[in-house]
Amino acid sequence: MDAELIASGDEGGPEGEELFEHHRLVADRGQAPLRVDKFLNNLVAHISRTKLQISARAGYVRINGIPVKPNARVKAGDVVTIELPQPVQHFELVPEEMDLNILFEDEHLLVLDKPAGLVVHPGNGNYTGTLVHGVAWHLLHAAPGLNLADLGGGGEVPRPGLIHRLDKDTTGVMVLGKTEQAMTDLSLQFFERTVERRYVALAWGDLERDGTVTGHIGRSRRDRKLQQVFPDGDEGKHAVTHYRILERLGPVTWIECKLETGRTHQIRVHLKHIGHPLFGDAAYGGATAVKGTPSGRYTAFLQRCFERLPRQALHARSLAFRHPATGAWLAFESPLPEDLTATLAAWRDYLST
Repeated sequence: MDAELIASGDEGGPEGEELFEHHRLVADRGQAPLRVDKFLNNLVAHISRTKLQISARAGYVRINGIPVKPNARVKAGDVVTIELPQPVQHFELVPEEMDLNILFEDEHLLVLDKPAGLVVHPGNGNYTGTLVHGVAWHLLHAAPGLNLADLGGGGEVPRPGLIHRLDKDTTGVMVLGKTEQAMTDLSLQFFERTVERRYVALAWGDLERDGTVTGHIGRSRRDRKLQQVFPDGDEGKHAVTHYRILERLGPVTWIECKLETGRTHQIRVHLKHIGHPLFGDAAYGGATAVKGTPSGRYTAFLQRCFERLPRQALHARSLAFRHPATGAWLAFESPLPEDLTATLAAWRDYLST
């Protein structure tokens, strides 16, 4: 996990102009030595590598508080900041009433079951109707007088309670903190990888055996909206996904995935990398017939499946962690959503006839 802090001011730049700290990132334990411009380019959205290099040459990029050039190396544990001469533009979060499927709640935390199609965090054109908007409304009504700025840090986009994320079309369990102390403790558990997260997924192909995928993940060089694996570790962030086979279904395999790290699109990208994209995952090549003998019957069957499940077949089934106040071990499970249940049943029926 890379911690990011967006602040509103700083002591000034190399020539005395006022600067504003836009990003503060901490390289995690698995980070191989990497040029600072590449490190920031992998993590900071909407800033080109050229602009990052210019900022570094001007002294606006620092490692552990020291201005560095673009070719300086970031190592595990380093704190990297980038400063720009204009202040961050603040985004006003307007809470929105929303039906939330809450699995557990107390004065410290909130555990919920996220449905498909719900964006977690505002950004990239999604400035209303996100999970954060619904959580903000719930927190304000569940705890009158709560200052949402304390749960998101008054940055460009506030993030009340947010500890981790799920992709828009991924379903399942999420935890959010309701106090600053809870957020800090939970974030540390994610950073130290003591949280247990298990997903279930339907992957294309017949995987031979249980296995592990290891490979740095960073933004795709061809499409900045997607991620890719950098096998040599020259870019991206260290990522590890373990998987085990639950059920073989001919051209597809039902698997469980356990994460050591939590990178953007990690399971989707890692399985794509080993030739087994997730069923229905249009972004990573899983929404067409990857395996199976072509026939009219098979094509029609797949079309019905894709209509029934118009998203990647991925579900965050369970989440376990220590309570930030009591230290008690908590474990939560989310039932398989109807679209995935129906798709599995369809595959079983298809193969039995």
